[in-house]
Amino acid sequence: MKNWFCSVRIIYRRLRKNRLAVVGFWIIVAFIFTALFAPWIAPYDPSEQDLLASLEGPSVAHPMGVDFFGRDILSRVIWGTRVSLTIALMAVAISAIVGALLGSLAGFYGGILDEVIMRIMDVFLAIPSILLAIAIVAALGPRTSNLVFAVSLSTIPEFARIARSAVLVERSKEYIEAARAIGESRLSMLFRYALPNSLIPMVVQASLRMATAILSVSGLGFLGLGVQPPTPEWGTDLSLARTYLEIAPHAGIFPGIAIFLSVIGFNFLGDGLNEALNPRLKDR
Repeated sequence: MKNWFCSVRIIYRRLRKNRLAVVGFWIIVAFIFTALFAPWIAPYDPSEQDLLASLEGPSVAHPMGVDFFGRDILSRVIWGTRVSLTIALMAVAISAIVGALLGSLAGFYGGILDEVIMRIMDVFLAIPSILLAIAIVAALGPRTSNLVFAVSLSTIPEFARIARSAVLVERSKEYIEAARAIGESRLSMLFRYALPNSLIPMVVQASLRMATAILSVSGLGFLGLGVQPPTPEWGTDLSLARTYLEIAPHAGIFPGIAIFLSVIGFNFLGDGLNEALNPRLKDR
């Protein structure tokens, strides 16, 4: 317990030295807070319409203005935070778990199992992730469950390759040899020792993939294959606003800013975690 606490303190000290990582951390905290407390923060119902105020610009009553259907953009951006982050988080969690299991099995057992799993991963890697997601959602329909499945499936190969590489390194270490010498099964050695000690690069990758997942969800929404109206979602709202950008640019600017800030926040934090968790870096 003491060693774990010391490790956390070292990681925190390293992370704190990276100003961009700190900025990214607080951006993410702000978005998470917004998503959790959306019902209390949003000034209006995100689906409430006031057609008389259609495309009205920012004002005291509507700080981000109103869209074509008379809906408050601030409220839709706030509720869209919950929708976008939830879908992205579910997709990354599924892809991380499945990818870690497949990659660790391939790396630890090797042989024919390694060849089969990694060749399948190579097939998926040969297809651009956004095209794979578009194909899946177009075939299955633009439901939230299909959206999560499409985004997660396109990300699994990356986690599998990272897990395999990390487990290959751990497999050759002395503590694995010691566990093998006392008669532990290969499955036990994998899940008790090798896989837990291989999680650091996957934590970093998960943070970075959150940014990509948000972009994928927003991109699918922009193409009309994501979350369907009237549910608030950044990409969907941006798609609806593009027709009126010349006369009401605020309708597209604010959802776009939300996408930009969330993506840059996760990228900053991911880069900072990569430096803080890198065991080759000396604590200064």
